[in-house]
Amino acid sequence: MVTAKVGNRLGLHARPAMALVDLAGAYTAAVTIRKGTHEVDGKSIMQVMMLAATQGTELEIICEGVDAEAAAKAIKQLVDSGFDED
Repeated sequence: MVTAKVGNRLGLHARPAMALVDLAGAYTAAVTIRKGTHEVDGKSIMQVMMLAATQGTELEIICEGVDAEAAAKAIKQLVDSGFDED
């Protein structure tokens, strides 16, 4: 598990949520994103959008499977980069 803070001004809206889901889908590992006590499937656009993660929200990225470490690292980098929006 790794943590990442949403840094882009508009938070986890449709475009960054899709970028996260697309990236998660590139790995075979199961990806779970947690905001507080709310956990969602990181490969489901609808579930990721339902997190309603605004700027400053801390997310926990939990990956399980063969390429879990690589998946967690890549997703953390994406979130930490502000989804290349700012």
